[in-house]
Amino acid sequence: MVSVAISMAMAGPIDWETNAAFVQEAEKLGVEYCWAAESWGYDAVTPLAFLAGKTTKMKLGTAIMQVSGRTPAMTAMTVMSMQQITGGRFICGLGASGPQVVEGWHGQEFGRSMTRLREYAEIVRMAARGERVLFDGDLYRLPLPGGEGKALKTSGVPTEVPIFFATLSPKSLEMTGEVGDGWLGTSFMPEHADVFFKHLAIGASRAGKSLKDLHLQAGGTVAFGDDLAKLIEPRRSSLAFSMGAMGSRQHNFYNAAFRRAGYEDLGMEVQRTWLGGDRQKAISLVPDEMVVQTNLLGTGEMVKNRIRAYRDSGINCIRVDPVGEGLAGRLETLGRFMDLTGEVNAES
Repeated sequence: MVSVAISMAMAGPIDWETNAAFVQEAEKLGVEYCWAAESWGYDAVTPLAFLAGKTTKMKLGTAIMQVSGRTPAMTAMTVMSMQQITGGRFICGLGASGPQVVEGWHGQEFGRSMTRLREYAEIVRMAARGERVLFDGDLYRLPLPGGEGKALKTSGVPTEVPIFFATLSPKSLEMTGEVGDGWLGTSFMPEHADVFFKHLAIGASRAGKSLKDLHLQAGGTVAFGDDLAKLIEPRRSSLAFSMGAMGSRQHNFYNAAFRRAGYEDLGMEVQRTWLGGDRQKAISLVPDEMVVQTNLLGTGEMVKNRIRAYRDSGINCIRVDPVGEGLAGRLETLGRFMDLTGEVNAES
C-alpha cells in the first residue's frame, strides 16, 4: 500500500490563497501529507502554520528545516507550537543542506553534518518531550559550560513528534535508519532503490529495527500524455541542475547519489559541463531513461506501472508534483493520479 504526498510551491511570488485551495482540494482527494521546503528564500514552517487552519486531516511536514539555521531548542519550541496548532499533525523533517547554503547564507561551518543531525534530533526530542535538557555531545553542550545557564524543562506542552531526515550519503542514510522515523528521498529511482535502502537497513538494524519500521517517501513530477518524448524534454533541466548546481564541485550529494546508481561518468560530465558554463549542453546530456525513472510520466497505464515500481521498491508514500494548466489542471492531474494509486493499492 502506498499513500500520496504533495509539496507546497516555495519559490518566487507565492499566491497563498491558490496554494491553500490546492492543498484543501488535495486533502479531499485523499492526499495524506503536505511538505514545505526551505533553501535561501522562505522558511519551511510559516507556510505550514498558514495551512494548519485550512486543513483538518492532512499531515504537515518540513522537507526540510535546515539544522544550521536554528538551534535544537528553537526547533523543539517550533515542534511544540506546531503540534498545538495542527492538533498533532506536524512532522519534523530535518536536513543538513550543503556548504554553499550553510556557509554562504547562514554563516555556519558545514563540517560534521552527520554528527550534527544525530545530536540535533536527540536534543529536539529531549526538549519537546519535556525532559530537562542536559546534553554533552561533540557539537552541542547544554547548558553551555562555564556560563550562567541552567538545565531547563519546557514551559510548553510536552509532545512527541516524528522526525524524518533528508539524507543521501551512505553514512547519513545509516544514521537515518538508526535515529529517524522516516526518510525523505531525492535523486531516487525505484530501479536503483538499493543504493539508499541497503544503508537505511544497516542503520535500522543497529537500533533493533528493520527497513519496514521506517516511513519512506520519494517521488517526482506527474504528467499524463500519449507523447512521452514531449513530457520528458522539460524535465531534463531539473536533473541537470541537481547534478550540476546543487552543491559545490566538492560537495554535491545529489550528483553523488546518481553516480552510485550507475551514472558515474554521466554525473561527472554533467557537473563539469554545467560548472563550465554550457548549461544547455549539460541539459542535453541527461538521458531519457533517467527522466522516466525519476518521475511518473505518460499514459495512464504507464503512470500506473510507475506507481507499482515505487510500491514494489519499498516506498510507503509517493511525493508528487502534478502538472496541469492552472489550479484546475493540477487538480485534474492529481485526481487522476489518486484514482490510479487506489487501483494499484487494491491489487495488494
